Order: sequence, then C-alpha cells, then structure tokens
Amino acid sequence: MTDPPKPPPPTPQSSPPPPPPATKSSETQVGGLDVNVAAALSYFLIIAIVWLVLEPYNKNRFIRFHAIQAIGLAVVSMGLSIVLGMIPLLGWILLIFLPLVIFVAAVLCAVKAFKNEWFKLPVIGDFAEKQAGPA
Repeated sequence: MTDPPKPPPPTPQSSPPPPPPATKSSETQVGGLDVNVAAALSYFLIIAIVWLVLEPYNKNRFIRFHAIQAIGLAVVSMGLSIVLGMIPLLGWILLIFLPLVIFVAAVLCAVKAFKNEWFKLPVIGDFAEKQAGPA
C-alpha cells in the first residue's frame, strides 16, 4: 500500500503591517496642549481664569466646564471658610479640615479631567455645565 500524499507544509504567513503611529488630531489639542491636560491644569485657579480669557481654550466646552467648576470650587471654599469662621468651636474645628477636603476634591476633579471624564461635583458641577454652554 502506498501512503496518501502529504499536504504541502504551510507557508509562513507574514503578519499584517503594524498600524501607523497614532497622530493626535486637531480635535484633541487646543493651543498646543491636549484638551485633557488643559482641563486638568484648570484646577490651578489662576490657570482656570486664563483658560476662560484666552481664545483657543475658551472655545472648547470641556476645558470651559472644568475651568468654571474649578472657579466654583474656589468660591465655595472661600464662602465656607467665612461661614465656618463665624461659628464658635464646631465651625472652627471643621475649618481645620476644610483645606484638606477642598484639596482632595480638586485633585479628584483634575484626575478625572485628565482621563477625559465629565466629573461633576454636586451643585457646582451642574452650574458649571450650564455655564459651559450647549454641547
């Protein structure tokens, strides 16, 4: 008996060419900065004000939202400081922890902005979303 013919050995297939390197489109950058970086930087109060004044940054809704939310957080922080400063004992004790709470909230918002997330703080975020304008 003869053996059945053997199939030819498989030819090595070349793998598909690698995709071209990702280039950033103009929609992900504003003024030379990535949108997420600009939004995260807006949690430094002075930069938030600058972003709302400078032309390319104030046209982007995502950056505008985070800048307004950062300014709102600063205003609420100042208001709470004044109110808690007027309340003897309990207010003064809570006033000790207020900077830590505001710092944690600002860092949390900056990290979420860096991840391109629309993270809204209660009340302040709703106000910032309305002020940032339509989608």
